[in-house]
Amino acid sequence: MIEFQNQIFHLHAGGMSYIFGIEAGVPQMYYWGKTVEVSDLKGLMSQGGMGWSTQADTQLLEMPVYGTGDYRSPMLEIEFADGSGVTEFRYQSHRIYDGKPKLNGLPATYTEQEKEAQTLEIVLYDALKKTEAVLLYSVFENGALARSIRLKNNSSEPLKMKRILSASVDFYDDDFETLTLHGSWARERHVERGKLFHGKKSISSSRGASSHHKNPFLALVRPYTTEQQGEVYAMNLIYSGNFEAAAELSSYPLTRMQIGINPFGFAWELGAGQEFQAPEAILVYSDMGLNGMSRIYHDLYRNRLCRGKYRSAVRPVLVNNWEATYFDFTEEKLIALAKEGKEIGAELFVLDDGWFGKRNKDNCSLGDWKVNMEKIPHGLEGLAAKVTEMGLRFGLWFEPEMVNPDSDLYRAHPDWCIHTEGRPRTESRNQLVLDLSRPEVCDYIIDAVSAVLSSAKITYVKWDMNRSMTEIPRSDTAHKYMLGLYRVMETVTSRFPEVLFEGCSGGGGRFDGGMLYYMPQIWTSDDTDAYERLFIQYGTSMVYPVSAMGSHVSAVPNHQTGRITPLKSRGDVAMSGNLGYELDLSKCSPEEKEQMKAQIAFYKANRELVQFGDFYRIESPFEGNYAAWQFVSKDKKESLLFAFKKMTVPNGKPKRVKMTGLDKDTYYETTYQNQRIKGDVLMNVGIILEKTAQDFESFAIKMTAVPDVSAGKE
Repeated sequence: MIEFQNQIFHLHAGGMSYIFGIEAGVPQMYYWGKTVEVSDLKGLMSQGGMGWSTQADTQLLEMPVYGTGDYRSPMLEIEFADGSGVTEFRYQSHRIYDGKPKLNGLPATYTEQEKEAQTLEIVLYDALKKTEAVLLYSVFENGALARSIRLKNNSSEPLKMKRILSASVDFYDDDFETLTLHGSWARERHVERGKLFHGKKSISSSRGASSHHKNPFLALVRPYTTEQQGEVYAMNLIYSGNFEAAAELSSYPLTRMQIGINPFGFAWELGAGQEFQAPEAILVYSDMGLNGMSRIYHDLYRNRLCRGKYRSAVRPVLVNNWEATYFDFTEEKLIALAKEGKEIGAELFVLDDGWFGKRNKDNCSLGDWKVNMEKIPHGLEGLAAKVTEMGLRFGLWFEPEMVNPDSDLYRAHPDWCIHTEGRPRTESRNQLVLDLSRPEVCDYIIDAVSAVLSSAKITYVKWDMNRSMTEIPRSDTAHKYMLGLYRVMETVTSRFPEVLFEGCSGGGGRFDGGMLYYMPQIWTSDDTDAYERLFIQYGTSMVYPVSAMGSHVSAVPNHQTGRITPLKSRGDVAMSGNLGYELDLSKCSPEEKEQMKAQIAFYKANRELVQFGDFYRIESPFEGNYAAWQFVSKDKKESLLFAFKKMTVPNGKPKRVKMTGLDKDTYYETTYQNQRIKGDVLMNVGIILEKTAQDFESFAIKMTAVPDVSAGKE
């Protein structure tokens, strides 16, 4: 997968080639794209100067730095003890080996067998400043490329890193559009596509988390690229904190694409002999459109980023009490809700916020992880036992990274929150952020959460985080916080390997690869409205697998939007993820409960296909009146299509939907008019959905391969 000849490195796998060479000691980019043979590529890629420009400003560089004539954004910027910032890194050595290394203290993709990936480490050295940069590249069999950088200070004086990105790629051409994911609370990861322009187009977070507002993902796509065809060049950062992703078009024009820790507000002192490891970026090339890109990310993250029991185990159908009760519950009410959940076929009952301290509203007790015996007289142990006796599993909500000023923890340790001395402490949702850059705070969280999980039969944890950072005291605090958080999560998840952990951050405010390393599923959004979820789940699927998405059926009118949608549509949207129910089941009619029971039975029969099959986006809700997506088993013997109509069009024609991903020569038994239809017909002719007069209608069509096609041909 990695070859080195004539000073040229060729990284290739899964139909992708990534090629660069060493010229005058400097790594220079030659090509990234569809697999090619390396012959005289170096000569083909040489170019002369451009006008009065400096040479560095017109080169395609693998590790652009500050101060030597490249006026585009650098990957690395350092301030040395003497105040200078110019660096001159030159090739010193390299090694190629099978497998992939762990990144110290950071989440990262991994291998279970060395043959699954191959790694290249290139050592660059600045002799004057005795500083070493190691570029790491790991190529997976499916063509995904992991990149990162490690910096070491070999001098006797400290240096300050002001900027250290994880990946930078230069392109000779400029025929690109950018594709990013934006949003806010309750409308995360909406797809935004726009033309690349001269200058720098960047997205970023400085909130202390990857955020609802931007996601650490950037793709460059050709103007003709669609879901099914065309070239895509993508980067995704395996990190949960502040980030920047940028595409920059120079005057010549050359294109530069970068991703890494956000340099805004960041600085890191690296003492003599110390090292700094940057987070990992995953680069993906596809010449099969956005769906091709997504399937590479999905397979890699599902199998070699997620870990533990639930990486490959089916996820349970849950009932969560939050939108059913909010803080207003008793033990009896919880037991009754769990019983209702059991009757419709749920497998897990989750107790959300309000079970600890004096937590009857959101203004107190965060940090005091002791059960409220007034609400739950038999304690968590007794409640969990009663739920377990019903044949359900029991789960619990935490928000371990936060503290309320009205809490025993804050009264005992007011200095444990993130703050700047002498400045007011900004509250959000009546809470402050615990300073996880401090080891003693991390240890407290580990001990407190572990004590609760050891006290009862708890098999699921929803790990929430509901606000952004303010009054950050130092330029290294935000990254040290993430390192502390990752230590906490590694410790807790390792102690309780049988527990299914689901990440959450006010919904999807920290839906990123860093979290998936510790928690194989994430609450996609606090917005449970089926219509809004079309956009949210469609955008999320650009990078992240369906097996990572928590998705619930909730009451109507919806609590976030007030919208009324059919129960079938709510079920079909929620079944396009890890299915759950979050509503007061006691207020549902017998007919609604029967419909929910049928939904759960259908989901259980198909959840392996949904959670572990290939996912294809068919119709974008951002572009038309329909959304549609399709699940296809790896052997192409089963498929499930979900299609959703947004609004009814008076006197409009019925919608035709074309499948994808099927075997063209195989006949499929379909639930579409109970017909047997050949794969190439389903993919090229398609089917026409039933015409209805209801807004927010949904359609589910199952396709199963049949060996005997002698009967029932079209």
